[in-house]
Amino acid sequence: MIDVELVHPGALGASEAGLWRAFAAAQPDFANPLLGPDFAAAVGAVREDARVAIIRRQGEIVGFFPFHQRFGGMARAIGAPLSDYHALVSKPGERLDGAQVLRGAGISAFRYTGLVDPFEAFGGQGEVKTAHVIALDGPAEPYLEAVRTASPKKIKNYRRLDSKLEREIGPVRLVAPDTSREAFDLLITWKREQLQRTGMHDFLRPAWTSGLLTDLFNRQSGDFQGLMVSLYAGDQLVAGHFGVRLGGIYHPWIASTHPAFGAWSPGQIFFLRAIAAMPGLGLTRYDLGPSHDHYKRSYALSQTTALDGVATAPSVGGLMASSVEGAWTLAGSRRAGLVGRLRRRMDAIASVELTVGGRVRGLVDAVAGQSRRQGGTSAREDG
Repeated sequence: MIDVELVHPGALGASEAGLWRAFAAAQPDFANPLLGPDFAAAVGAVREDARVAIIRRQGEIVGFFPFHQRFGGMARAIGAPLSDYHALVSKPGERLDGAQVLRGAGISAFRYTGLVDPFEAFGGQGEVKTAHVIALDGPAEPYLEAVRTASPKKIKNYRRLDSKLEREIGPVRLVAPDTSREAFDLLITWKREQLQRTGMHDFLRPAWTSGLLTDLFNRQSGDFQGLMVSLYAGDQLVAGHFGVRLGGIYHPWIASTHPAFGAWSPGQIFFLRAIAAMPGLGLTRYDLGPSHDHYKRSYALSQTTALDGVATAPSVGGLMASSVEGAWTLAGSRRAGLVGRLRRRMDAIASVELTVGGRVRGLVDAVAGQSRRQGGTSAREDG
């Protein structure tokens, strides 16, 4: 039998946080800035609904499970949608039943989009998503040579564009860490404009997400901190990443480029220079996260996996949630198409928007974005 205590991340004691870090450090799959108590505490500073389930067996702490307590017993990963990875972090050798943890925490269903579950606490169920990782075990030069060998024509072209950008705009340089607040704000602006252009939900609009990123940007010391890596041509910022690091592991959330510099492919130039800079920054792992962005494959020679799905508790609420999930699946939510896009958009809105007004605005934006996509398709077909 297990006992589950729920606390806000800000209420975690130093000994509990230290134990959580020790559990995570003992399992390589948990080696990520998003899976420890520091990220949970950072999210807790901007979200009142953040919770950590402290799991005990016979009085001994054996696991930690951070989440957001949402409506109707539904739980979402802490920091979602910024939590590209999430997990039930347990003591080495401990085998926990995720369903029992959910029931003990008063959760009917847990919606996950990047679950790391090496001990199959949640049964290893869900859609497998591939995550792309740049992993260095020494100098950058051999890795860059392996990248070049794998994609010789692409890398030759990107290096040509690097020289062209320097020749036509100004000296190209990578700044890391970049502590410029002006550059940070510009990076966020470009990302929000990109989200609007592509019809994606603007997860940077709510106060809590902007507050979290700003707080992390200002945290520029210690093992857990924000990190911005920027590419400049002359005095102009042309591309950059912002995210969070834990020791030698970096996970960027925001990847943006200057809209006026698309002809030079600054995002591609950025990667080559960022990889070269990793040893100097003390980075051994540049985790690009799970996604379908094919460009990542040219630079990330390693992959990991995470799961997308729903775990339910053995309860009436869990059975209802399981039925709803089954209906979505039958309707095609796991496939490409309108139903899949609708489900993903509703998930994004439910994760990030904390007010009724925000959710309504998100739905209005979704309808408008769908209309723009259909209009664009019709125009292409007419042409």
